[in-house]
Order: sequence, then C-alpha cells, then structure tokens
Amino acid sequence: MTELFSDDHAKAQDAADPLRDLRDEFLIPQHDGSDQAYFCGNSLGLQPKAARAHVEEVLDKWANEAVEGHFTGQAQWMPYHELVRDGLARVVGALPSEVVAMNSLTANLHLMMVSFYRPTRERPAILMEAGAFPSDRYALESQVRFHGFDPATDLIELQPDEADGTFSMEAIERAIARHGPRLALIVWPGVQYRSGQAFDLREIARLGHAAGAVVGFDCAHAAGNLPLQLHDSNADFAVWCHYKYMNAGPGAVAGCFVHERHARTDRPRFAGWWGHEQASRFRMGADFVPTPGADGWQLSNPPILGLAPLRGSLELFDRAGMAALRAKSERLTGYLEALIRERLSATLQIATPREPERRGAQLSLRVVEGRGLAGRDAGRSLFDFLATQGVLGDWREPDVIRISPMPMYNTHADVLRFVRAVEAWRRA
Repeated sequence: MTELFSDDHAKAQDAADPLRDLRDEFLIPQHDGSDQAYFCGNSLGLQPKAARAHVEEVLDKWANEAVEGHFTGQAQWMPYHELVRDGLARVVGALPSEVVAMNSLTANLHLMMVSFYRPTRERPAILMEAGAFPSDRYALESQVRFHGFDPATDLIELQPDEADGTFSMEAIERAIARHGPRLALIVWPGVQYRSGQAFDLREIARLGHAAGAVVGFDCAHAAGNLPLQLHDSNADFAVWCHYKYMNAGPGAVAGCFVHERHARTDRPRFAGWWGHEQASRFRMGADFVPTPGADGWQLSNPPILGLAPLRGSLELFDRAGMAALRAKSERLTGYLEALIRERLSATLQIATPREPERRGAQLSLRVVEGRGLAGRDAGRSLFDFLATQGVLGDWREPDVIRISPMPMYNTHADVLRFVRAVEAWRRA
C-alpha cells in the first residue's frame, strides 16, 4: 500500500475525479500563501463563490426597490423561501411540500416537539442517544420539564454498546422494545456529531412506529453529507442546519421536514402569520389557517439575506448530484482511513465505524501517543500543531479530532497533507 503515500497517486486520483472542478467554485482559506487543507466542513462549510452574488442581488434590490422588492423583479422576497425548496427536497430526499427553510435548528426542533411530542401519563418518555449534541439534550430535557414530567425518568439516554462509543442497531432495537410502552417520541441523529456514525433512519422509524412512538431526526451532520431519503424513511419530522455540509454561511437559516401524512394535521402547533395559508394571509384575519405541508410551521417571513447564500450552494448540489458526491466522499474518507491504518496506527485511533455505510464524510480520531504525551494532552498538542501547518480539523471534548474530507472541495492531496503533518508532529 506504500504507493498510496505518494504524490503521484494523490495527483492521479484528483485528476481522474469527475467532480474536481467544484473546488474552483469555493473560496479556500490561505495559509502562508497557499491553500489551507480545510477539513472543517462538518462545522462550517467553505463559502461558495456564488454566495456573494446572491447576497449582493438582495442588497441591490433593497437599494433600488425598497419595499417593492417583495413583489417586483427577479427573486422577489415574498416567495423567496420557495427558491430553495426544490433543491432542498432533492438533497434530503423529500417532496417539495415536505421541506421548508426557516429559523435555526434548535428553534425548529422545539417547534416540531410542540406538535409531535404529546406526552401522557402512560407515554411520557423521549428516547435519545447518550452524548448527543448539547443543544438537542437541552431542548429535549426542557420539553419534558415543560410538560410536567421528570427528565430523570422520562428522558431516556441510550448508552453506546460498541467500542469507541458507537451504537449497534441491535442496541437501538432493544431500547425501543424495552421502553416502547412508555415512549412518546424518539429523536435520533442522522449522523452522530462526535463519532461520525451514520444510522439507518428507515429502520429506526419502523421500530419506533411499531412501538407506538413518533420518530424525528436531527440531520445536522447528515444533510448534504449522505444521500438521505427522508420521505421514504417514513420519519414524522426532521430538522437540520445549512452551515455545515450545505455551505450556506455562519448562522444560516435552517431546514425542516414534515412528512406529507401530516400535511393537514390537527396536531397543535405554535402559529405565526407566515404559516397561514398564502391565499388569505394578507386579509389579516383573526383565525389561523395553516398552509398545508411544512410551510405551515413557519412563524415569520424569512430573513432574505440569510437565505441568499443557500441558493448558491444548492446550485452546486444540483450540478453534482448527491449520488456522485457520496461516491467521492467514500473514496476520500476511505483513502484517509487507509493511510492512517498504514502509516499512523500507533499514533491515531479511529473512533468512526469502518463500514462506509455506517459513516459519512468524517473520521473521528483519538491520539494514542506522541511526543511523550498521551490522551487529551497528545490530542491537543497534535491539533494545535496541525493548525500551524495549515491543516484545519476541529476539536471535540474530551479528546476527539474530527477530520472531514468534504467532496465538494477537498482532494486526495489534502488528505495526504494531513497524514504527512501528523507524521511530522510525531517525529518532532
């Protein structure tokens, strides 16, 4: 396998990449006059060059048309969120009516739980994974308390049963079977943020529904990363953000999915005027009539400047297609794994599943030893050293370095550069 470690091999793989031109559509941060090796797309995606044009279009429209920009010319603001609807549906595998770009992820999670977490004395419980992203846990715990139940007994956190903190489907199935009679809701990640493990959403939804629970997914680390099929998964709802793999900028407007079977639900919801049916919205009536589909959960008119960059990113997703992006992702992440196992097995431990179908564009790494250090101290030492070499991943407490080769802009040469930087740190 030593040929994998050569510049010629990396260059040949990149030259043969059918998506190689996508990298030119992004602004790559610089380090000492050269492109940085940026592996942080699972935290903040790089800026598409087209984003600026879409933002400037909004600014120019505001300058020249002011309030009339809602109704006149190109990219009118009144229906602006509809400009991203079809593209989002293609990325997450949904019907256009099932998706909407609105709010932020945690706000959307709360809005979904208003409608879909309806606990009773017999069924008060929510099942989630232990070690979830803190915002999810805060939201779920607060909802349990809001409804008058006790998180100590009614927020069930499933502990991982596999090495390195991952979950087997058997453990998830056992937990649903054990707690099923008490479960009101299951909220599970599409991809676990710390370990990078991907899950079979369709099977989890099937098991949850068979137990009588509602099932929703946090797809923050899955949207734009994996070829999701949210409609076919039969999930009741899903939420995600657009600033990671979706490259829509810091604090970008988030996304939400509501399955079409709930399009005209009579479940309670928190209502706002932008969720009112479009035909009568401006009659300013007293009674709320929800728009059918995911649009009916909107509260306020969308922030146009916040949505604009997402249009530029979605153009690239449509140009590439999720199938091709996933194929390249598997090649890049597989190359990273192969080099680590060949060159760095005594230095780095991979905490992400080996099977490609159980992971996305991320390897979570723990540093075994190096420079006379071990554990967290070694991890922080390596992480800080990588930054000095223009190689940027991200750190997650207590001891994980996440390296995410993003198929839109990362290359085999980037991966090789990371491995060589780790070797340089180890030698120093």
